[in-house]
Amino acid sequence: MNARHHLALGLLASLAAAGALAADQPIVGLITKTETNPFFVKMKEGAQRAATLQGAKLLTAAGKADGDNAGQVGAIENMISAGAKAILITPNDSKAIVPAIKKARAQGVMVIALDSPADPTDATDALFATDNFQAGLLIGKYAKTALGGKPAKIATLDLFPGHPVGVARHNGFLAGFGAADITAKTVGLAKTAEVVCMADSFGDQGKGQTAMENCLQKNPDINLVYTINEPAAAGAHKALKAAGKEKGVMIVSVDGGCAGVRDLKAGVIAATAQQYPLKMAGLGVDAGVVYAKTGKKASGYVDTGVTLISDKPMAGIDSKDSGFGLSACWGK
Repeated sequence: MNARHHLALGLLASLAAAGALAADQPIVGLITKTETNPFFVKMKEGAQRAATLQGAKLLTAAGKADGDNAGQVGAIENMISAGAKAILITPNDSKAIVPAIKKARAQGVMVIALDSPADPTDATDALFATDNFQAGLLIGKYAKTALGGKPAKIATLDLFPGHPVGVARHNGFLAGFGAADITAKTVGLAKTAEVVCMADSFGDQGKGQTAMENCLQKNPDINLVYTINEPAAAGAHKALKAAGKEKGVMIVSVDGGCAGVRDLKAGVIAATAQQYPLKMAGLGVDAGVVYAKTGKKASGYVDTGVTLISDKPMAGIDSKDSGFGLSACWGK
């Protein structure tokens, strides 16, 4: 056999090996709420990093906007057709997505919710997320201590009606602030005597600003603002500044994105609870690869951690400063 035949046979063998490797390559899907939110951009980055390390193929998709359930349903169907053995999803509509998840699981696909649970939670095999009640609890305790016994008039700028993340953060905040009868199992948005205004911000800066303007019209004496996230906090601050009230009002929030931590450093936000999307996605991909290779499913809830960030530490409350926050943040 001449050298050319040896070369041809070698090439065929390597192509066959590459084909076998591709066939064995685990396929994992990631479906986020949107493609534009920095939180989900970082999540996608974490998933891709983990997929590359694990030798897995990552498929990605997102809803057109927050709340787009149909787009996520279509993405699940496409990923099943493409051979995904595991799908990671941040549900846009925690209830409406459940039939599509059931369909995927019936076809042998493991489904893990990231960041936001499905409703019911056990509709997915597992949930990898921040403990949102704990995130709220941290900023509630901080706010209570920082006010130092001064009577509170609170505005809560929430997400939108019924979303489990919005409910958990809001109720955690009130429990941290001292409401004894509010727990992680409390259904719906709780209200205490100190809460003088509750408004939906949809986690958006513009809507947060409008919500704060409306709350100030209702009660100009508001001195503490809880916001679902830092874009809503930035909007609240704009409204307070326009009204000449920003110096006498404390804002606390949740997220820990880079823009939010910079706002904290600038004094716009007093404290925020930082969460870790990179970790959520990385752990999710790792679990997906394990399932694809061994058939072992992830199950239950995995807490991906939360840290209180503030440049004005309070006695008895564990926190890290903006330097730490900026080293661990996400987004631009």
